[in-house]
Amino acid sequence: MSEEKSFVDTTIHVDVKDYYGNVLKKSEDLNSNACVTPAKPIPAFIRQALKKVHPKVTERYYGCGLVVPECLEGCRILDLGSGSGRDCYMLSQLVGENGHVTGIDMTEHQLEVAKEYVDYHMQEFGYKKPNVNFVQGYIEALTEAGLEKNSFDIIISNCVVNLSPDKKQVLAEAYRVLKDGGELYFSDVYSSGRLTEEIKNHKVLWGECLGGALWWKDLLRLAEEVGFSPPRLVTATVISVDNKELEDVLGDFKFVSATYRLFKVPKSSAESCQVIYNGTISGVEDSFEFDCHYTFKAEDVVEVDGEVASILTLSRFAEDFTFQPTGGPRGSCGVKPKAGSVDPFELALQLEKKSPSSATGGCCSTQSAACCK
Repeated sequence: MSEEKSFVDTTIHVDVKDYYGNVLKKSEDLNSNACVTPAKPIPAFIRQALKKVHPKVTERYYGCGLVVPECLEGCRILDLGSGSGRDCYMLSQLVGENGHVTGIDMTEHQLEVAKEYVDYHMQEFGYKKPNVNFVQGYIEALTEAGLEKNSFDIIISNCVVNLSPDKKQVLAEAYRVLKDGGELYFSDVYSSGRLTEEIKNHKVLWGECLGGALWWKDLLRLAEEVGFSPPRLVTATVISVDNKELEDVLGDFKFVSATYRLFKVPKSSAESCQVIYNGTISGVEDSFEFDCHYTFKAEDVVEVDGEVASILTLSRFAEDFTFQPTGGPRGSCGVKPKAGSVDPFELALQLEKKSPSSATGGCCSTQSAACCK
């Protein structure tokens, strides 16, 4: 799609807008559990932020995970498919009055709810001027909607990419509006294989975030084609549909809610190196869970692969780490680099076996810090 050509509604867009604008009036109207599956228990600081969100906004919320990366204070954040604005208003508190959150959604009814309560929330948060705005537009056409290239530190999305018929274009537009070193941190629904046409053409299954789910391996391929670093899997949870009629249509396909982080950094030719987490990210001073491979304990030496070394060096986390070549003066840490993609279904099963207190994953375990410059 060229930037000069206006984006046009597809049949899927029309159906999705109708489903989320007219069919669904509140979370209880959903026909499956796909859009309400939390990836992890919600930590106290986020629960506190969510309590300040107006009930009318919350009741029109449909999401498959909690999308709260680390280092948010002062950041410019874009929420793809922001809906009624729940996540935007929660993030508004975490970025602070000097940060900014933009929500984009194509569904007019959802945006009406979000915009109605801007003044209410700014008053509730004690802000002198709004640090949130909402734009009507398509996640496949961000620049056409007026969002500038290279303008956001972080893009989040909560159970929305699956609703798009053109996932590659969504990723390409996200890459375009992110700053260098920026991050796409998003939770979405993935399938155990490429779905049949019957499933993809089922309006309710598409609206319920299942019919448009990507095979998780295709995400890895599309991210690379667009230019992102290989996706880092943060956490995953198996989705139970709990609807006999829909389960009959889905057959043997399985689904998982998974959170990934993708970075806009050059392809790395860096070698593995040792990194030391300085313990400077607010809220995770003792231990920073980067993804399902790496948890950095403050002052411990950890050997990382070249890809992670590049991400940490070029992203907003650079000042929170000390870097040294492998075999540096502090010696080997005894932990070998962990490379390669992770099957989210396997991770979800591993996490199910652990107690909630020991489950890994970063989407729900961090607070904000002054990291965006």
